[in-house]
Amino acid sequence: MKKRLLGALCAAALTVGLSASAQAAEKLTVLLDWFTNPDHAPLITAQAKGFFEAEGIEVEFIEPADPAMPPKLVAAGQGDIAVSYQPTLHAQINEGLPVARIGTLVETPLNSLIVLKDGPIKELSDLKGKKIGFSVSGFEDAMLSQMLKSVGLSVNDVELINVNFALSPSLMSGQVDAVIGAYRNFELTQIEIEGKEGKAFYPEENGVPIFDELIYVVHKDKVDDPRYAKFMAAIEAATIYLTNHPDEAWNAFIEAYPNLNDELNSRAWVDTLPRFAKRPAALDEGRYQRFAEFMHENGLIDEVVPVDTYAVEIR
Repeated sequence: MKKRLLGALCAAALTVGLSASAQAAEKLTVLLDWFTNPDHAPLITAQAKGFFEAEGIEVEFIEPADPAMPPKLVAAGQGDIAVSYQPTLHAQINEGLPVARIGTLVETPLNSLIVLKDGPIKELSDLKGKKIGFSVSGFEDAMLSQMLKSVGLSVNDVELINVNFALSPSLMSGQVDAVIGAYRNFELTQIEIEGKEGKAFYPEENGVPIFDELIYVVHKDKVDDPRYAKFMAAIEAATIYLTNHPDEAWNAFIEAYPNLNDELNSRAWVDTLPRFAKRPAALDEGRYQRFAEFMHENGLIDEVVPVDTYAVEIR
């Protein structure tokens, strides 16, 4: 009788403990910049492999109906963390949006200017008089302008054509001679899968300061929220895991998102792995300062404000 009673008490204690543990998990919502894809590998790995759970947080990912909205929703208190872009952060700080960077997801530019390898563009100087397709004006205009400037040209020497988001199709169909804003880890592969070969010109090798492609932003008044330190710790652990175990992480990724199990995404997974921030919470203030100065020189922001007013390093 005593043994049965003791067993029942232990079972009850275990149930209560598990229940308390589940209730203790702190919830976070992460608003993605786009539909889920290999750029988000550290996030998906942290979820699938239990790194968030180990930190006592429960994270929900939300794909945006409008890719421009996540930072604005976070600023309005309708989400905790937004995945965004460093150039966008500078522009939104200039507009007065109350957001701040707390971490980095992809620490190198992905943006590039792409041409067909067998086409007429062998060097950037060959763009004179040619058609360049784009999707989003603003930063991409400034990036293109600087790249052209590095070879003695200007935007007046080319014809810009808005191709919406049909970057690869417009290039392959001959509608344009080059596209700006194409991602080197996606569009290059997409073009190859379609039977052609592309060539990328990298902005950071042609006059544009290096920048973080994808970052984590939160409301600037909430950077001290203790949940964010836990979130960044889980992201760092997940990034190291997928670096050490890329195949296992890929299997977990496609198990969670089976619709992404195709050649484009599997190759993008491999191409993106080296670009994830291994120290995602670390902040390179000089990088942000230099890029802010670049945007100011190109008329994209009105003034260069101190980095510590919009970017922090979570410890």
